[in-house]
Amino acid sequence: MADVDPGLKGAAGLVVAEADMAPALGSGDVPVLGTPRLVALCEAATVDAVVRALEPGETTVGTRVELDHLRASGFGARVEAHAMVVAAEGRHIVFEVSVSDESGVVARGKITRVRVDRARFLDGVT
Repeated sequence: MADVDPGLKGAAGLVVAEADMAPALGSGDVPVLGTPRLVALCEAATVDAVVRALEPGETTVGTRVELDHLRASGFGARVEAHAMVVAAEGRHIVFEVSVSDESGVVARGKITRVRVDRARFLDGVT
């Protein structure tokens, strides 16, 4: 198993569309970026941070999300998530994440992912 070192960084972004908004996601009735889509964007940034450090056949799966959604982003806003590895012990990897749009910070928090062998992991899925 190759090392995943603290300091590795990744990013993911999007322009808020109708499908990203709370009503389309079933997470509210206000036409703004939905929290579930915000979480998915943060997870994409964590994947981007470590994908090049993993061995062939390895991947990561999410196990914990702690996210404060601090401010709303409307239709057409460009939002970008950034993730940085802050700890890696064994198979567990902890990331600090933040999301910003043109007006500033939208969200921040921590995400934990676990390294797994993709084939073995899928064998255990029912």
